Amino acid sequence: MQRRNFLKAGITAGTAALAAGCGSKTEDRGAAQNGEPGRAGARWNIPEFEYAEASIEELQRAQAGGRLTARALAGAYFARMEAVDAAGPRLNSVIERNPDALEDAEALDREREKHGPRGPLHGIPVLIKDNIATADRMETTAGSLALVGAKPAKDAEIVRRLREAGAVILGKTNCSEWANFRSGRSTSGWSGRGGQTRNPYALDRNPCGSSSGSGAAASANLCAAAAGTETDGSIVCPSSICGIVGIKPTVGLVSRSGIIPISETQDTAGPMARTVADAAALLTVLAGQDARDPATKRSAGQAAEDYTAFLDADALRGARLGVVRRLFGRNEHVARLMEESIEAMKKLGAEIVDPVRMDPPGRVGDAEFEV
Repeated sequence: MQRRNFLKAGITAGTAALAAGCGSKTEDRGAAQNGEPGRAGARWNIPEFEYAEASIEELQRAQAGGRLTARALAGAYFARMEAVDAAGPRLNSVIERNPDALEDAEALDREREKHGPRGPLHGIPVLIKDNIATADRMETTAGSLALVGAKPAKDAEIVRRLREAGAVILGKTNCSEWANFRSGRSTSGWSGRGGQTRNPYALDRNPCGSSSGSGAAASANLCAAAAGTETDGSIVCPSSICGIVGIKPTVGLVSRSGIIPISETQDTAGPMARTVADAAALLTVLAGQDARDPATKRSAGQAAEDYTAFLDADALRGARLGVVRRLFGRNEHVARLMEESIEAMKKLGAEIVDPVRMDPPGRVGDAEFEV
């Protein structure tokens, strides 16, 4: 089932409607009001969001056809943030809004009118994680009060690339403080500066990983797409838990310069979006060599010019996929979803090897922190 159909079906009884932006009337969501996750009887009046689940391609077509401007689109996403992130269910996924975003969008509208679009991200609103440097009026803190007021000298390379591609940076997303590398007992999505980000599908749960704000924001339609970072699971876990697409690129494909680091061998930034196509479009912009990050030299001759060129509806045909049932757990709802997923992959042409027996991981992960 496609994400859009899943949301429209309302499988998660109200929280799916929140993620999709459905429901202009006051409804009982049964959770999170006035900062109290899971409180029964909470009622919010969430306006219908015109651009719910809109893809980057759809937003570009609307702008190219004169039916939409970058300024209007950015303003609509800010209104959505106000209704869902700052009020109502209070997802708390955006730690700071860009005070220059609307002005930047207006400049891009003028540029489009005079010269045409720069590329597929022209006028497209994105959010970026708070450990990615911007040399503007926003903070770059990794969620820590210790870095408030410490201004970066220049944009991170991926921010420079986003601006060059015409993206409108709406703001920064909350993250697990110091990208979740501060304690063995930390909670995903919490930072001293930003507080706790909530999962848009289950408001009394965290969104997983350190790119938690980016995952929740993209899922709840607070931006067209978002950028996150990962050392170990911080893109792919919140993407999985929040029902979006996340890609952790091979280290060296995307520059890390201007991003608060953890591990030289594991850190990378990557795209987080509602569709595979949108994630591929964002990766196209993010990928590339950078003299400030020597690891990107390894991508010379390896990076593609356009990752959307690899989109293929028949990509699973002939793929051989193993099913490790011992890792499924014992939840009946999870089990049903796994069976449905296996059947869907079969119908798309994958060869399913079921079951696959794997020895316990043993000491494979013991050296992770040392690395």
